[in-house]
Amino acid sequence: MSIQTLRQDWLSNVRNDLLAGLVVALALIPEAIAFSIIAGVDPKVGLYASFSIATIIAFTGGRPGMISAATGAMALVMVVLVKEHGLQYLLAATVLTGVLQVIAGWVKLGVLMRFVSRSVVTGFVNALAILIFMAQLPELNPQTAGVTWHVYAMTAAGLAIIYGFPYLTKAVPSPLVTIVVLTAVSLALGLDIRTVGDMGELPDSLPVFLIPDIPLNWETLTIVFPYSLTLMVVGLLESLMTATIVDDLTDTKSDKNRECVGQGVANIATGFIGGMAGCAMIGQSVINVKSGGRGRLSTLTAGVVLLILVVFLGEWVKQIPMAALVAVMIMVSIGTFNWGSIRNLREHPASSSVVMVATVLVTVLTHDLAKACSPACCSQAFSSRTRSGRSCTCAPPRKTTAVPGATSSPARCSSRRPTVLPTRLISRK
Repeated sequence: MSIQTLRQDWLSNVRNDLLAGLVVALALIPEAIAFSIIAGVDPKVGLYASFSIATIIAFTGGRPGMISAATGAMALVMVVLVKEHGLQYLLAATVLTGVLQVIAGWVKLGVLMRFVSRSVVTGFVNALAILIFMAQLPELNPQTAGVTWHVYAMTAAGLAIIYGFPYLTKAVPSPLVTIVVLTAVSLALGLDIRTVGDMGELPDSLPVFLIPDIPLNWETLTIVFPYSLTLMVVGLLESLMTATIVDDLTDTKSDKNRECVGQGVANIATGFIGGMAGCAMIGQSVINVKSGGRGRLSTLTAGVVLLILVVFLGEWVKQIPMAALVAVMIMVSIGTFNWGSIRNLREHPASSSVVMVATVLVTVLTHDLAKACSPACCSQAFSSRTRSGRSCTCAPPRKTTAVPGATSSPARCSSRRPTVLPTRLISRK
């Protein structure tokens, strides 16, 4: 790796990367806690995982500016394992997941993203935007404890700041301003609304190295391997899809095979400090890009600041109103959704539109990227086969006047131009 590449990845956008990383760190806290609850483990497991994965992937990943941490898609796979066998087996599965991802990178599985069509990627993006928005609805449900009209007012004020502040200045990311202002307002007025502290207990100590306390035998492998294989597939699918999206947002390229290895290294290390497996996060990556983050420094900042906030500044972080983070995530969902894809439904080929819509529906209904990509890619392959079958139909030769010196063929393929000139052009000569 050249010195120029290192400078481009780390030092080309220092100020914006630092500010964007701070915004992402604040947004990561409630999500990491929520994903831990989904997986059935202590909140510190998700928080330690988010710190570890984000910090390590900043050095080992193949997509600068992309955020990786504990995710909901991975947490859903862990539920049964944790329920039946406990946390120690989850840590072992996390390590094995990392090993499988490193192997996937070594055998160049990242090149498979070339076969994922634009329709699938667009459908995936739109589905994630919908899921991000749907995930905020519980915080706006009037039947939820602590949700009053103050929450709606704070959320609306947050959106106004997010979209209005850039007209005054772009020196500071508007999501960061939103979080600071709404927290100050909530504390000053003493509002009784849900805060980050209501999501779960924050850890008060640094993570330590540990080895999963499990028997090292064949039975353990048969228990852990199926979950690790699923986690590997889901993690790499989501990470490579997110890398493609960030590529489009920043108009740059990424190294997909290096990303596979990087995700694996991050998960191996995370399993040895008591964290759960994770992967790239589309929502946080979009927040990072929208806030000005472009380089690896933004990802490193997000991980380091996250740990500092929860361990050393936990009492202040607990006071952040959830309405502020809901406003940020609504902005992310609006910015993530490809609104042009709706306008282009009639203009694009029917097969392409069907694949896009199918991807959206399956992803939203199942909340599972692996299940969404399989039928979408199969539909795309079928439609491509159908188009290729139609494009090579040959027609019988038509009656023409031959040009001296030109060769003729017994049949004409509709996709090629004829090798003879029309009769009227020859007559003019």
